[in-house]
Amino acid sequence: MIILVYSIYFSPTGGTEKVVETLASVWESHEKIDLTPLKAKSNKEFKEEDVCLIAVPSYGGRVPAVAVERISKLKGNNAKAVAVVVYGNRDYEDTMLELQEVLENCGFRVGAMVTAIAEHSVERTVAANRPDSKDIDELTKFAKEIKEKFNSGDINTELKPKGNKPYREYNGIPLKPKGSSACNGCGVCATVCPVGAISKENPKKVDKSKCISCMRCIKACPSNARKVNPVMKAVAGKKLKKSCSDRKENTLLI
Repeated sequence: MIILVYSIYFSPTGGTEKVVETLASVWESHEKIDLTPLKAKSNKEFKEEDVCLIAVPSYGGRVPAVAVERISKLKGNNAKAVAVVVYGNRDYEDTMLELQEVLENCGFRVGAMVTAIAEHSVERTVAANRPDSKDIDELTKFAKEIKEKFNSGDINTELKPKGNKPYREYNGIPLKPKGSSACNGCGVCATVCPVGAISKENPKKVDKSKCISCMRCIKACPSNARKVNPVMKAVAGKKLKKSCSDRKENTLLI
């Protein structure tokens, strides 16, 4: 029997991708499925013997709606799944419970759950440079435990993550990046935006009704020309630093 392993992720600023790739690295080989691009192909169909590591960031304690939409097109067919939630050292609240439900509705058997810390996408001084070397070692250890458990065939699909229903309401945040005077109109930001909120013709502007404040455009801009309102960012950063000062740890539920 050939077991195929997949790392599947929605990762606008790269932290979630780094976490799931670390987890997937203990298998001899794996295929990447990036659900971040606007035109991501997410209608993949899996087999029962497959192993899928499916990772999302936590936005306000929820799975980003666009990630739910893209994951929901996957066809699990009873494949084994590892649910992975990555957050910026604040809290993940209902995110894992919601991800579990989404994956089960797609036909996956969720047999392991990992929560992990990555650098905060809005306030990058929070959990800066995480996952760091300590995180990588711990996540690798988690992955080996998961692999051993899955290989044994003894999979617990009755895992109970924290979270509540109805899920907490999340309507986004008011921090919407836009181009500064340094913008030269190259359009890189428009190309990488996961939701098509930036016009290629006029990339200085952003469609606030579409923008999910993922900050991917800021990270991708070669001219460092995309910014959020500095006053609002300072206020948000102060609140985050106050609530995120203690180092939170990665967790494994299996």
